[in-house]
Amino acid sequence: MLHLEHSCLFFRSWLALTVSVLLDLKPSACRSLSGSRPNILLLMADDLGIGDVGCYGNDTIRTPNVDRLAADGVMLTQHIAAASVCTPSRAAFLTGRYPLRSGMVSSNGYRVLQWTGVSGGLPPNETTFAKILKDKGYATGLIGKWHLGLNCESSDDYCHHPLSHGFDHFYGMPFSMMGDCEPGEVSEKRAGLEHKLNVCSHVMALAAFTLTAGKLTRLVAGSWTLVICSAIVALLCLTTSHFMGALIVHADCFLMRNHAITEQPMSLQRTTALMLKEVSSFVKRNKQGPFLLFVSFLHVHTPLITTENFRGRSPHGLYGDNTEEMDWMVGQILDTLDTEGLTNSTLVYFTSDHGGSLEAQFGNHQYGGWNGIYKGGKGMGGWEGGIRVPGILRWPGVLPAGRLIHEPTSLMDVFPTVVQLGGGQVPHDRVIDGRDLLPLLLGTAQHSEHEFLMHYCESFLHAARWHQRNSIRHSWQSSHFWCLFTALWPESPPYDSVCLLSVLIC
Repeated sequence: MLHLEHSCLFFRSWLALTVSVLLDLKPSACRSLSGSRPNILLLMADDLGIGDVGCYGNDTIRTPNVDRLAADGVMLTQHIAAASVCTPSRAAFLTGRYPLRSGMVSSNGYRVLQWTGVSGGLPPNETTFAKILKDKGYATGLIGKWHLGLNCESSDDYCHHPLSHGFDHFYGMPFSMMGDCEPGEVSEKRAGLEHKLNVCSHVMALAAFTLTAGKLTRLVAGSWTLVICSAIVALLCLTTSHFMGALIVHADCFLMRNHAITEQPMSLQRTTALMLKEVSSFVKRNKQGPFLLFVSFLHVHTPLITTENFRGRSPHGLYGDNTEEMDWMVGQILDTLDTEGLTNSTLVYFTSDHGGSLEAQFGNHQYGGWNGIYKGGKGMGGWEGGIRVPGILRWPGVLPAGRLIHEPTSLMDVFPTVVQLGGGQVPHDRVIDGRDLLPLLLGTAQHSEHEFLMHYCESFLHAARWHQRNSIRHSWQSSHFWCLFTALWPESPPYDSVCLLSVLIC
């Protein structure tokens, strides 16, 4: 009897303790979610490799601020971009849809927008999370890189401009930081164009010389008009080739504030300070909230513009210096939230648009990132190094600090997550491929809602990630794997799937 009474007393004590813990912890999270809507700060690096970040295993490049975000928040270890190059990946991020659905892919070899002045871009009928949150009363801003088009029919219709896609405020590059923005550095367009123009000048000069010789020897009849025209074309090609670098810088490397051009060409050494100043100004103007701010870093894309304070600090050369400066910028932005008293009311998300660029090399110098244990890199279709990216979310008091999630997630998942946190509704008139991350982040769901994640090179399917929902899970490797539509490489894990299709990886 005494033993039974002790057992009952122990059970009541355990029950009381359990209830008190539940009452103490759960409602606080519920109050945070059901109360005022959070500010949303989205940080996206450009071309950052997952192996370049300390919290993802790098111990030679210093990223203390990104690591602090991970320690204070939730880290996604299986976070995947929808494409391995900039334009389609960013389109998917903003719309929550595979870029194939919005037409933000190509089948002619040009996988990203090549010039600021082209007429292509994110279609006006696409719905971004910025559009939805703006309609729900959020102040919306984009600072940094856009690379999703500018105009359609004329030079001032701005149909693809960020302000036409839900952002109240834009400051940054409508295009992208390119190697050609700094003369003498790694060229991405200039070298090819100069080669074509030089060939043109040589061919036309040879034609002019041949016609002249024919005229003088009376082997060719007619006027000198053709000779003069050939010589003029040769001179024009040669002159254009000589000034090609300056023309590209003027055409692509400039800054805008909303619809106005503020620097053309941009002063590269001032850009980092200008971006941070703009972020601070936006946060202070809108600290009464709620706000959505998308900070799209120009780091760590070539030509790796790095201020003097960070040059020579990293053992990994200029790329390491640039990565450490990007991390410092993250710290400055987080400090702004602290100073304005907004840390606890702001959801912060950090990622990269795709994997690091293995092919960004000039001589013996590596200008691209490291993708850790994953094969491939930027631009490489289904290889995981091109699409595996960091994914970190912090919301103090709501998301558990130090949590690791090993379920497959996508950049597209940010769309439904922030839309629903902001009080909006995910559109029902189109397919949305992203899935709400909040249940995973809070621990109320154990498994990802993604059964398949598809990966395209241009408009062609190159890989699919299959997430077995009903399998017995001994480890994440047994339930998540890639089926590449090519021959599996010899060191692939012994996954229990068979790939039946065979195509060339781009």
